[in-house]
Amino acid sequence: MKKAELIPFVFLLAFTIKVAGQADEDPPESPEFTLVTINPANGHTEMTWISSSSPDVAGYVVYLYKNGEGYALDTIFDPRATSYSADRPRTSYYDYESYVVAAIDYSGNISPLSNELSTIYANTQTDTCNNRINLKWNRYSSMPSEVTGYDILVSVNSGPYYLAGHTSAETTEFIFGNISTGSEYCFAIEATLKNGLKSCSNRGCINVRIQKAPEWINADYATVDDNNEISLSFTIDNLSETDLFSLERRQGFSGSFQQISLINKPEADNVTFTDNTARKNTVYSYRLAAINSCNINVGYSNIATVIILENKTEGDELLLRWNRYREWNGTISSYHIFMDTGSGFSEIAVAEPGDSIYSISIPEIMYTLKEGKVCFYTEAYETGNPYGIQAESRSNISCFIINETVTVPNVFTPDGDLKNDLFRPFLSYTPDEYRLLITDRQGKVIFDTNAFMDSWDGRDKAGNMINEGVYLWFISIKTPSGKNISRTGTVTLIRR
Repeated sequence: MKKAELIPFVFLLAFTIKVAGQADEDPPESPEFTLVTINPANGHTEMTWISSSSPDVAGYVVYLYKNGEGYALDTIFDPRATSYSADRPRTSYYDYESYVVAAIDYSGNISPLSNELSTIYANTQTDTCNNRINLKWNRYSSMPSEVTGYDILVSVNSGPYYLAGHTSAETTEFIFGNISTGSEYCFAIEATLKNGLKSCSNRGCINVRIQKAPEWINADYATVDDNNEISLSFTIDNLSETDLFSLERRQGFSGSFQQISLINKPEADNVTFTDNTARKNTVYSYRLAAINSCNINVGYSNIATVIILENKTEGDELLLRWNRYREWNGTISSYHIFMDTGSGFSEIAVAEPGDSIYSISIPEIMYTLKEGKVCFYTEAYETGNPYGIQAESRSNISCFIINETVTVPNVFTPDGDLKNDLFRPFLSYTPDEYRLLITDRQGKVIFDTNAFMDSWDGRDKAGNMINEGVYLWFISIKTPSGKNISRTGTVTLIRR
C-alpha cells in the first residue's frame, strides 16, 4: 500500500484511540468563515476560513445553511484545512446558497456554527424595449469584513471580461445599455471587501435577440396633389425588422408633433400616405417614427415640409412667393416653376436653391391666356441624398384671375411716325371668338377681321389712304369664360 493511501487510515486510528481513552465533551472553538466565492474557471463554490483556536481540532464540517439550520455537506478530516471547494450547480444556474463551517475535535465534538456567508447570484434579464440588460444580485454579507462596493464585469461574445461599472455596497442593481441583437453577454458581480478579498458571483449569460430598428428613415417628399391633399413618401432601411410606424404632423416649422396615423409597413421598403385632413394652403411639417414591439419609438425620419405658393400683383408684375422646402437629407438643387394659361402646365423658369420669389410680367402673358386666369406651381428637386434617393416636392397650385376687359382707343394718327399709327381694341385675354368691323358714316365697310391681333392702319379694303374724320367701329367677342360681348363706338382718324 502506498504511503498516500495510508494517511486516512492512520488518522482514523488516532481519532478512535483518543475517543476511547477519555471522555471529552467540550466542543472546540468555531472557525472564522472569511469568504465564499464562485470560481470563474469551473463554476465551483469555494470557501475559506481561519482555523479554530482549539488545540484538539481534528477537522472541519461544511454545512449548507437554510432557515437557521445547517445541513452537512462534507467533513474534512484535516486540522490544517482552511478551504473547501464544491461543485454546486445550483449556485450557478438557479439562486444563491448560504454556508457555515464548524470545527470537529478528536472526541467528535462539533463547535458552534461559524458566521454565515452566501454566494452572490447574478440575475440577468434582457429589456428589449429599452435596448438594455438589467442586472440584479443579492447583497454579500459584511461580516467578518465590510463590503466596500460591487464591480460589474462583462464579456461580449466570449471575449475577455472587462469592468462595465461599479456600484456602492448598498446598491445591488445595474443597467447595461446599448446592447446588440445576436450577441451573447456574460456578467459577473464581484463584491470588494475591506480586507482586500473579493467574492465573485456566478457567470450569468444571455443571448440577445432584439427586433432590429431601422438605422435610417428617409422622408422622400411632402407634395400637394391634384386634390389639394398632401401626398407623403418615406423610404426605410431595408434591414429593419420594424413593421409599425407613427406618422406625425405639426403646423408650420416649430412646435410639437402630433400623431395623425399608425401605419403598418408593406413588404416594400416604402411607406406612403395621403393626408386628407390638412387645411388648404397651409404649411405643414411631417416625420415618421418607427415603433418597436414594446410600443416605443426607436427612430425618426428627417422632416418633410409642404411648399405653399402664393401670388400677388405689384403694378404690371405678378409676384410668386413660396416657402423653401426644408430638411431633406440631401440638398435642394433648384426650384422649377410651371404655368398654365389654359392649355396645360409647362415649365417656364428655373429658380436657384436659395430663391423663394419669382416675378412675371402680366402684359407678356396676357395674350397667351385661353381662360380668364393663369395658374402656377413650383417644384423642388433634391440632390446629394446619402441613400441614393432623388426626390421631388410640388407645391399647391396658385391661380391669378385676369379680368376680362376690353379697351378701345378713340383716336389714332396713321402718319407713319410709329406713334399711335394703328387702331385695334386691347383685350386682357385671348378670345374664343372675335370680329372687328369698321365703317364710314354711310355704312361702307372699310376694315373687317376675325383675328384679334389685327390692326387697322387707316386704309380701305383697296389699300387706299382714307380721309381724316370720324369712323364707326363694331366688335363682337366671346370671352374664355363664355361671355358674349358686343360693343359699338367711334374713332377719330387724324393725319398730321
